[in-house]
Amino acid sequence: MIPTPWKTDLIPADKALPGRGTALPTADTHFVTGRDLKIAVSDGMEEIVFGMGCFWGVERLFWQTPGIWHTAVGYAGGSTPDPTYEAICSGRTGHAEVVQVMFDAGVVSYERILELFWQAHDPTTLNRQGHDVGTQYRSIILTHDDYQQRSAEASRDAAQVQFRRPIVTEIEPLQRFYP
Repeated sequence: MIPTPWKTDLIPADKALPGRGTALPTADTHFVTGRDLKIAVSDGMEEIVFGMGCFWGVERLFWQTPGIWHTAVGYAGGSTPDPTYEAICSGRTGHAEVVQVMFDAGVVSYERILELFWQAHDPTTLNRQGHDVGTQYRSIILTHDDYQQRSAEASRDAAQVQFRRPIVTEIEPLQRFYP
């Protein structure tokens, strides 16, 4: 099967699906950790959103990291509001499969979490990870402030020495996370 152009090329916002207008229902608690999925960032906690392939495997990496308080899978980085899984898979939303990570900055640093990000996937493959092909599987870091943006860019530059090909990871401010 030949992929549609929107599976391998990011769709322009004016061509994206219109979206639902209502949020997808989600559970109140995380199935594995039992923690609150509706948690807000509190004192001493920070949040970052990563896309590095299929979100289920990515999320598991972060469960195993001391200092990670909360993870949630979802979509971000595109233009379609309240997308469904089927819409994401069409490649016509601009969103990536992502994991929202909340962490205790007193236990694990943002820089350490960025190191895990670079080590856990291939940031040199455009719009794919392994056998998963499409813009929804792209490598992306979605930041919350200037410090996170600058740190992510610096960590990308430092990580480049580990790879033969150029890193293609997008680094941009988070507009909205859709659980």
